[in-house]
Amino acid sequence: MKFHEARNQITHSQFEKSEQKAILLITNLNSCSILNKTMKILGYLITCVALLLAAILSSCSSEQPTLPNVVVFLVDDLGYMDIGANNPDCFYETPHIDALAKSGMRFTDGYAANPVCSPTRYALMTGKYPTRVDATNFFSGKRSGKFNPAPLNDNMPLDEITIAQALKEKGYATFFAGKWHLGESEEYYPQNRGFDINVGGHTRGGPYTGNKYFSPFENPQMTPDSPEGDHLPDRLARDTAAFIDQNKDQPFLAYLSFYSVHTPLMGRPDLVEKYEERATKIKGPEFAAEEQIYGDEPRRVRILQKHAVYAAMVEAMDEAVGKVLQQLEDSGVADNTIVIFTSDNGGLATSEGLPTSNLPLRGGKGWLYEGGIREPWIIRYPGVTEAGTISSEQISSIDLFPTVASAARVEVDHDIDGIDLAPALQGGSLDRSSLFWHYPHYSNQGGIPGAAIREGDYKLIERFEDGRVHLYNLKEDIGELNDIAAKHPDRVAKMRARLHDWYEEVDAKFLQPKDDGPTPWLP
Repeated sequence: MKFHEARNQITHSQFEKSEQKAILLITNLNSCSILNKTMKILGYLITCVALLLAAILSSCSSEQPTLPNVVVFLVDDLGYMDIGANNPDCFYETPHIDALAKSGMRFTDGYAANPVCSPTRYALMTGKYPTRVDATNFFSGKRSGKFNPAPLNDNMPLDEITIAQALKEKGYATFFAGKWHLGESEEYYPQNRGFDINVGGHTRGGPYTGNKYFSPFENPQMTPDSPEGDHLPDRLARDTAAFIDQNKDQPFLAYLSFYSVHTPLMGRPDLVEKYEERATKIKGPEFAAEEQIYGDEPRRVRILQKHAVYAAMVEAMDEAVGKVLQQLEDSGVADNTIVIFTSDNGGLATSEGLPTSNLPLRGGKGWLYEGGIREPWIIRYPGVTEAGTISSEQISSIDLFPTVASAARVEVDHDIDGIDLAPALQGGSLDRSSLFWHYPHYSNQGGIPGAAIREGDYKLIERFEDGRVHLYNLKEDIGELNDIAAKHPDRVAKMRARLHDWYEEVDAKFLQPKDDGPTPWLP
């Protein structure tokens, strides 16, 4: 606020009274001591200055409201249909996540930036498409098929600005717990990428040390270890809750990145028993056929949710979410905390135990079909989102950085791909025409190397082995079973042209030939 604006906030009567008294004193100088009168004049002038300063300070205070806290829940491998809020017939119980959806905004068309984990985690941290730095597969997935995969960068570059680094500049306390999977050595770990505290984040993509999901964990970034038998999602939730309570008097970012529900498939015995009993009452075929690009063995996809161990893992994760949400209430900060809930890729449906079904979405983790990239997305922003609202705006992992940065009044002065979701959170629409995916790899789950673009109701998939394209109208065909490319050549040509322009913009890489092998298609 400028000086003259603050001065105008002081009432005219206050100035007039001070001026009249000053004039009266000056006219009576002959009858009083000059020193006494001068002191009184100075006193009134000091009063005016004090009023002016009070107005300025009051104005500054009103222009700088309290910065919001931010809690991010990132669940590993959780499918869109794995929570009750998205699936009324869900086999798994998720009451705390469902309650969060009822208290905030649920997105029906929210996406991961990639069908596997590390690239999506990069996008969430930076607001950028992972293709820009060749972080296009899980670190370090280099499986070959008919061709060799594209070159892979398996470290998040050290010059990237993370959301934690951006918020620290505004005085935020920052905390990370759980799966990181964004670099091979300690200089890439959370404590060196903007987080004050790191509990459990290191190079591994799953809980593969110690007793895995049960202590002793023997995680090199989790000290001290837990008492024997402790459960990993609960340990991560307790540490997150403790951080929240310890930092309730200052703005904070708490980023809880579950290892759950990634393999190995291990559940709490009491919950496994509960779901084994429930599964006996569910009838019908559990599996169907899916496309196979590895050898001649048929590939199966799960089409019925009834895996008891996976169900136990989902419910335990939900309980951990509830523990953190309750801490926000207990610490008195829930009304000033943005809560974001999402996943890094689709549910595991075509390999490694085939534990979940994403139907009616096709495919799952590792696939460019909706089952591999459409995710649970819930955002509760007190004072901005209306409880129980649903948005069909198309959003992606790349949008977390700009949305949180905007809420924290961080000026983003470098290029990113995501957009601030504030208009959608307020019930409006976003200024976005396209979303892109680029996966030039052979996934462990059987997914094809390729790319995709979504514009409105339409989604185009381009295969990298031979250049074939498929077009789907997701409004009419959410299962991507009816390829309408031949019926809409003009739309295919336009969407494909925009996809190819994007390849150039982000310097996309593609499949490589094997020694003495055929040459793969190139755009």
